[in-house]
This record gives sequence, structure tokens and C-alpha cells, in this order.
Amino acid sequence: MEIETIRHKALRKFVETGKAKGLIEPARIRDMIAFILAATDFDALGTPPNFGFHPLTGDRAGTFALTVTRNWRMTFIKTGADSIADLDLEDYH
Repeated sequence: MEIETIRHKALRKFVETGKAKGLIEPARIRDMIAFILAATDFDALGTPPNFGFHPLTGDRAGTFALTVTRNWRMTFIKTGADSIADLDLEDYH
């Protein structure tokens, strides 16, 4: 699966360089990024171990999330059968 764009500055730097400054749970985020990149298509993100993959509702409909910690999520939108965009790390609770 392809990650087209990353919104979160520290997350983008982590993916590009491996430097975890400014991130929470870098080991878990590393595993999550590897999981996304290894997925064969968007539907594979819901296959265990899926890191709590779920769609958001309400005004966030069309956005999907993976659970990093209790409150923190990696959020993104689906842009194709094998791509996501606007990957972000946020506490939206």
C-alpha cells in the first residue's frame, strides 16, 4: 500500500529518516507504518493484527484511524484501492 502524503511534520520526518523526535510510541508507530506499507489493499488494513482500524463518523466521515495509544490515533483518508493520504497523528478525543 502506498502512503501519498503525511500531514504530521514529526511523523513525516520519522518515515523519511527514522528520527523519532517529537513522536509518542515510536516503536509502535514503526510497526504501524510497516503494517500499512505491507498491506496489499485497503481492505487488508482491517485484517488482524489491525491496530484497532476503524472508520470515523460524523463530521470526520471518510476518515479512518489506527489506534496508537488510548487517545492518540493515526488518521488518514482512502485515495484508492491501494493508497492512502493525509496520514496524521492526532488526539481527537
